[in-house]
Amino acid sequence: MSEKMLAAYLPGDGSTEMKYVDVPEPGHGEVLISTKACTVCGSDIKGIYHRPREQRPETFRNNIAGHEPCGVVAKCGPGMRRFKEGDRVIVYHISGCGICFECRKGYLINCSSPTRAAYGWDRDGGMAKYVLADEKDLVPLPDNLSYIDGAMIACGFGTVYEGLENIGVSGKDTVLVVGLGPVGLAALMVAKALGAKKTIGLDVVKERCDIALGKGIADHALISGADSLDALMKLTGGRGVDKAVDCSGSPAGRQLAVKATGKWGNIAFIGEGSTVEFAPSNDLMHYQKTIYGSWVTSIWRMEELTMLMSAWGVHPDALVTHKFSLEQAPEAFALMDGGKCGKVAVVFD
Repeated sequence: MSEKMLAAYLPGDGSTEMKYVDVPEPGHGEVLISTKACTVCGSDIKGIYHRPREQRPETFRNNIAGHEPCGVVAKCGPGMRRFKEGDRVIVYHISGCGICFECRKGYLINCSSPTRAAYGWDRDGGMAKYVLADEKDLVPLPDNLSYIDGAMIACGFGTVYEGLENIGVSGKDTVLVVGLGPVGLAALMVAKALGAKKTIGLDVVKERCDIALGKGIADHALISGADSLDALMKLTGGRGVDKAVDCSGSPAGRQLAVKATGKWGNIAFIGEGSTVEFAPSNDLMHYQKTIYGSWVTSIWRMEELTMLMSAWGVHPDALVTHKFSLEQAPEAFALMDGGKCGKVAVVFD
């Protein structure tokens, strides 16, 4: 009889279901990972947790949740070329075909093959004792980083690193981050690690601003309001910020990021969804600003970030405000849905 394991599923309609399923067996080029941590992503909440069951794509159905897993290789299938049993690994959360143009650039997220599959969405993810993964999707986790560190790099931190690299954050810059959910908080932490001379966070939720200040990743944290632009201009001596990152995905948040950026500044749009309106001449062209759209990151850049985090001694797990066991997964998803916490992690023995 096959070994069974408990797993969390997101069937839609704001619910979580727990089931016992067979432990998978790794095939050629695959590994079975003993999951040590899997964090909850906001895209899980927006894209799966709240989606009406009848509107879920077929590929999203009946798959174990969790696209931010980290753990230890427990068993290897044949044909392994780099990793072995006992290795600590992060799972890049999109499994691409590996041979299309986009995959060869390292951007598995942009894989153009119909075989592309996201862990926790189109194939089983990390909300279980074990997760089956392709060797090509693994990133090594250094010993001085925790499993929660690795889980957070797996999506959110990789995403913000891509955006911050696109706009060129350095020690010369005052950086504004709009929207202080887990991704926005990660953006502040990485901007600090990159040497930003000043970081400013802004959100509509006071608790999120408090986290940014309490963790020391924001020099200033503002609660959004009608006077937000004036307050930002005051903080920057009327010049505006050098770099801005919108993680809110809201029209107002994006507008503020554009308007609060000074001459020759760069803006990254990371937050998903909705729309935005601005005046191209007065808000962008006349001040020679540049907007970058940024979506997730490449697997090579995720590995680079992991090495940098290790060298810097920067630990993403500092942004985790709540930890749950797998049995408590329904509570973990419900808490994340409330929007008044930092990162939420499910941890395994």
